[in-house]
Amino acid sequence: QVQLVESGGGLVQAGGSLRLSCVASGSTFGNYRVGWFRQAPGKEREFVAAISRSGAGTYYTDSVKGRFAISRDNAKNTVWLQMDNLNPEDTAVYYCAATLDYGGVYRERGYDDWGQGTQVTVSS
Repeated sequence: QVQLVESGGGLVQAGGSLRLSCVASGSTFGNYRVGWFRQAPGKEREFVAAISRSGAGTYYTDSVKGRFAISRDNAKNTVWLQMDNLNPEDTAVYYCAATLDYGGVYRERGYDDWGQGTQVTVSS
């Protein structure tokens, strides 16, 4: 099991940028695939991005491709989500999640450990 703490959320105007961080503790971070999910008010939680254990593989939902970038540094036990050209539809609580498994990259149930989330609000 790994403990995850997100940070970096906040209020930003449309077109602006934020960088979210997810810091892990409690286990060998390099053994985990890590994903970012988000949940907007009144909506279900949805997949945003994921990164493989080595960082060589990255995955994105269509709506963020070209705007968001996921990266990691296993020596620092950290995954980042760089979010550029934000729009109001990106407003949500963003969650970091991790798993030792190899399936379900795009699914909530593909991840076992979750952080508490960080709020991102984009004003128009």
